[in-house]
Amino acid sequence: MTDNRLRFESSPYLLQHADNPVHWRPWGEKALAEAKERNVPILLSVGYAACHWCHVMAHESFENEDIANLMNDLFVNIKVDREERPDLDTIYMSALAIMGQQGGWPLTMFLTPDGTPFWGGTYFPAAASHGRPGFADVLERVSGIYHANPDAVKKNCQSLMAHLVQQNKTKPGQDLAPDMLDQIAEKLFHHMDPRHGGMAGAPKFPQPFLLEFLWRGAIRTENAHWSDAVIRSLDQMALGGLYDHLGGGFARYSVDERWLVPHFEKMLYDNALLVDLYTQIWRETRSDLYKQRVAETMEWVRREMTVESGAFASSLDADSEGEEGKFYVWTTQEIDQHLNADDAALFKHVYDISPQGNWEGVSIPNRLTGVWPLDAETERRLADCRTVLFRERDFRPRPGWDDKTLTDWNGMMIRAACHAGSAFDRSDWLDMAQTAFKAIQLDMSGSDGRLYHSARKSRRLDISLLDDHAHMILAALALYQTTGIPDYLDAALGWCAVVETLFADPQEGGYFTSAKDDGNLILRPKTVRDSAQPSGNGTILECFAQLFMITGDPVWKDRAERLITAFSGEAVGQFFPLLGFLNGYDTLINGVDITLGHKDGTARQTTFMKAVYDLSLPNAVIHDDLSKALPPDSLTICAHQSCSPPLGPSDDLRAAFIKARQTQKG
Repeated sequence: MTDNRLRFESSPYLLQHADNPVHWRPWGEKALAEAKERNVPILLSVGYAACHWCHVMAHESFENEDIANLMNDLFVNIKVDREERPDLDTIYMSALAIMGQQGGWPLTMFLTPDGTPFWGGTYFPAAASHGRPGFADVLERVSGIYHANPDAVKKNCQSLMAHLVQQNKTKPGQDLAPDMLDQIAEKLFHHMDPRHGGMAGAPKFPQPFLLEFLWRGAIRTENAHWSDAVIRSLDQMALGGLYDHLGGGFARYSVDERWLVPHFEKMLYDNALLVDLYTQIWRETRSDLYKQRVAETMEWVRREMTVESGAFASSLDADSEGEEGKFYVWTTQEIDQHLNADDAALFKHVYDISPQGNWEGVSIPNRLTGVWPLDAETERRLADCRTVLFRERDFRPRPGWDDKTLTDWNGMMIRAACHAGSAFDRSDWLDMAQTAFKAIQLDMSGSDGRLYHSARKSRRLDISLLDDHAHMILAALALYQTTGIPDYLDAALGWCAVVETLFADPQEGGYFTSAKDDGNLILRPKTVRDSAQPSGNGTILECFAQLFMITGDPVWKDRAERLITAFSGEAVGQFFPLLGFLNGYDTLINGVDITLGHKDGTARQTTFMKAVYDLSLPNAVIHDDLSKALPPDSLTICAHQSCSPPLGPSDDLRAAFIKARQTQKG
């Protein structure tokens, strides 16, 4: 009889494995105790619901009775959803990197019964192929080494732990120099693909916070080369197969250098960060392409990524019917079947649908070749074609939906919806943001004010992470700046207090990823390095910088500067993984502080808000005059340690904002 305990879990990823013949356990004290009692090592398998290669390994190995029997006999088997437990994923992925192996998912690690890693890898085929050992052989060899050579295993554990502890230490250095931002931007520019955008080479990830860093530099210095590199990247992503031209939303990354062939899963965090970035750059360029992509992606979020509470779901799978991308690709016969002859010919020509296909014999719709936009009448016909094909596509078996709510990802989407709603004058998007914010407050809050990380269908995982609080603080500050409602500022301040209590490292500085009362970890991870999302420490630096401008309280500047000091050595040495952190540093030293004066109980001065959103101001903060000293229909702009006199609706606000956002010469 299979003793698989994942059937009691709520994570869609864990439930995908609930019928495996493997005796899976969720992570926890009981599983660790079982390994100690049996005196066997732990096999830790980490993945996520939308991961294609996780599905492949599951079908090949975890559904194989013979391999499952080996796993059950030789190991205690623990399955972890990396999205539920990014703290665990960070620890064991770091251990794999220390071993000199390239990371990725599924992550397959072998641990001692106390959770210490001693060996690992990623995907293993069931039988040896393409230079990879077969999984059954791996299981027998690892188990044999564990029991026959305990001293070697112990030595390996000690070495890995020493490296993990050292890697976890902050690396303080000298104060960062403001001109370092421009130097890094220039270096970054030379790594960009001059033809296709993004970083040179393949695969290509959107990396919104990298593009944001370069855009901030372009705005700050009026460097057209840098801004062109960002615009080229966004254009190609928006026209390529990375984007779902029928249903909206961006896939996680492109396997090729042209942005043609995506890894088809769609993640909430990618789309949140991209909506925010496209919105910010639309404010400068007024690109119709960006406006359309934001609107279509927000509609996808509303239609397919919103759960019953009004919060946002996590992801859509890459696979359907056991094939990667099958839901999204087309043949010429299918286009001909659903459109009239003239429209079918037009659509196939514009969207690169051919008999031979552009990927594995089928076609991924894209507009990488040809002109965008075409004339208005042709674009109208193409829009009608997309509507027909989208409706027909909806009859296909759908990719898996991971409907769990993740607090940090929701924070990113709330902030993006708020910014997009303000810039594009879409009150429905602002309503989405406010509804999701209330849902997170209601469903994810603990009695001590902390936020919990993950929930699904009224079942909450009581794990708290720094990133949850950092991204919800930014979401609260975005809502406060848009609406002027003080409750949002109060929420941000409350969560900042939680951050100091649960996550601060008073000895070395910086903030741990996991809360101080989170057990069953071999160490508390602490990082300033971005992954697919900006780091928690980088995000909380942005929070502190914004709060300093909003409140004027020097405590926030002090916390920001201490955080910068804690990681400055790492920032100088390796800037590529720290661009989220450096964006926060830019806000602190180059922030544009826009203070509004208005009468109590009145709506915000629409002339002022329109002027703000008519220009890209990536490091600006907008807030009410908490001292109530400003005249009702005026604002001040503070930047570079100086403030303007009160300005009114008749003043040249655009010129004032442009001056404030630029680096002061001399």
